[in-house]
Amino acid sequence: MLSRILSTLVLWGLILTSLWFFGAHAAVVLLTLLSALTLHEFYGLTEKMGARPFRWMGLWVSGLMTAGPYYLAFFLQENYENTNLAANLMVLALLISCGRVLRERDAHNRVETVAATMGGLLYIPFMLQFLTGILMRDNDSTANLSLCLWVIAVAKFCDVGALLTGLAIGRHKLAPNISPKKTWEGAVGGVLIAAGVGAAIAFFAAGLLPESLTPAVAALIAVPLAIVAIISDLIESVIKRRADAKDTGELIPGIGGAFDLTDSLILTAPVAYFIFLFIE
Repeated sequence: MLSRILSTLVLWGLILTSLWFFGAHAAVVLLTLLSALTLHEFYGLTEKMGARPFRWMGLWVSGLMTAGPYYLAFFLQENYENTNLAANLMVLALLISCGRVLRERDAHNRVETVAATMGGLLYIPFMLQFLTGILMRDNDSTANLSLCLWVIAVAKFCDVGALLTGLAIGRHKLAPNISPKKTWEGAVGGVLIAAGVGAAIAFFAAGLLPESLTPAVAALIAVPLAIVAIISDLIESVIKRRADAKDTGELIPGIGGAFDLTDSLILTAPVAYFIFLFIE
């Protein structure tokens, strides 16, 4: 527990320092790196299931999918729709995978190769690139970056709140066949803490966030985001159990791999993006 807390503090310190000096550029670089590392770990898990994904092609596409929209808009000085680029890259990756699999894989794992390659791209970088979309939502880069950090804080504090509440009063198992340590009490505590943190950030950082994100609105939005974050976390557990793996990696002491950092954000990012379409 101590190493987890220390690693979390160090990570947040590095992230905030990078953002302070380099702003949205640092956010895009960090997101691109984490997305690629998570996909790398995902492919490792699918290999334990018997698949042979096209790892390096997937990693290149992941980087283009996550960082491409932001830097196209930056260098061309015009807004470039991130979802269009991501969808185009998914089609390109599928075409390349279908072409390669006929020559580079045996008959017994061709289907698994395409499914693992494309499933990883869809589940990880395609979903996480919606955070890039939040960074590009309008011309106020400070508000966009703050909103992106708000989403991350809500999702991760839901994790922390669920863990602490579960340890304190957890009795009823949430999903015993998937993640035996998670409880309903922990889940409720995580959602409440996420709502409280979301409202607190909206109150104390009101000048950095969109005016429409009042503390009350922030608390209301944080509830569905926290619920989705819990589901997203459980899906990672499903994948690890299918691969018969305890951890996805050992990148960060006390936490695990990159997948353990991004797990609760993968499904939360697109939900937040679509919610913010209605918030000016």
